[in-house]
Amino acid sequence: MRKPLNPSPFASGTLNRFGRSSLGSGPSAANSNTRILGTGPSGRPAAGHPVQAAAGMPSGGAASAPPGGGRAGAGNLGLNSERSLERMVARLREQGIDNEAVLAAMRAVPRHLFVDDGLASHAYEDAALPIGHEQTISQPWVVARMISVVAEGRELNKVLEVGAGCGYQAAVLAHIAKEVHAIERIHGLYEMARRNLRKLRVPGRVRVVFGDGMAGLPGSAPFDAIIIAAAGLKIPRTLLEQLAPGGRLIAPEGGANQRLVLIERTGAANWQRHELDAVRFVPLKPGTQY
Repeated sequence: MRKPLNPSPFASGTLNRFGRSSLGSGPSAANSNTRILGTGPSGRPAAGHPVQAAAGMPSGGAASAPPGGGRAGAGNLGLNSERSLERMVARLREQGIDNEAVLAAMRAVPRHLFVDDGLASHAYEDAALPIGHEQTISQPWVVARMISVVAEGRELNKVLEVGAGCGYQAAVLAHIAKEVHAIERIHGLYEMARRNLRKLRVPGRVRVVFGDGMAGLPGSAPFDAIIIAAAGLKIPRTLLEQLAPGGRLIAPEGGANQRLVLIERTGAANWQRHELDAVRFVPLKPGTQY
């Protein structure tokens, strides 16, 4: 039986200039799309082991607006967001993120534009935040960590993100990769991601697709990297098949206990697996939802 998530601190909604928002009824930001501290390695991937096919493996958007730009509902945050971004980036350095391109991308994307006005003052804290539909925007460290791992020592031309959410991670990825394909199964979040990405101009091309993330985008494959922003008991075979040779996939894996898992495609039917940090993500689900 899955261990129940803690009640959301935003279950009754959040206050903004229009009154009380409809956010809430979702998992707590303390245990969703975030790292579990003190239980896992924080450095480079541990030595992995080959994963064989016989074990179940396979044979619109737009760069950056000034950080201070944004919605009136964010109150005075626009005046202070540049300093808040710098503090967030400094904290990421202290937490072991040392990829300068990733840090620059995190600095370039104004996170407060991707959350509800009532949560804008919390946008640069080191926490996941609810975005509605029982989903969260990932903790900044998680976003930086996952992108750093797949981008280490290589250029990324084409990336697939499974679970676009509000579009934040896709915006960060677009400062790292030339082409980002983000797929979202919840129609309300798909629309939200498209709206949010239209507010920005990003260096790379971003395409947001409404569809079943577990099926990936075979028509656009292969991908240099795949980032999955929800946890399944195992990584879908279909997504592993969409990795380019030498490509990397990172995803949370597990039920009540989850870890980030890195898989590198080392041959036509060979993959190398590495287990990384302990995390807590919302569950990976099949199909689409309106």
